[in-house]
Amino acid sequence: MCRSKWIKRLGVWGFLFFLLKGLAWLVVPVLIAKGFLGANS
Repeated sequence: MCRSKWIKRLGVWGFLFFLLKGLAWLVVPVLIAKGFLGANS
C-alpha cells in the first residue's frame, strides 16, 4: 500500500515538472522575441 502512494506522489511531481518545463519552452522564446530577455537588454 505504501508503495502505490509514493508512485502517485512521484507521478504528480513528474507531471508538474514537465508542465512547467513545457511552459518555459513556450514563454522564454516569446520573451526573447519581444526583447525582454537577451544579450541586448
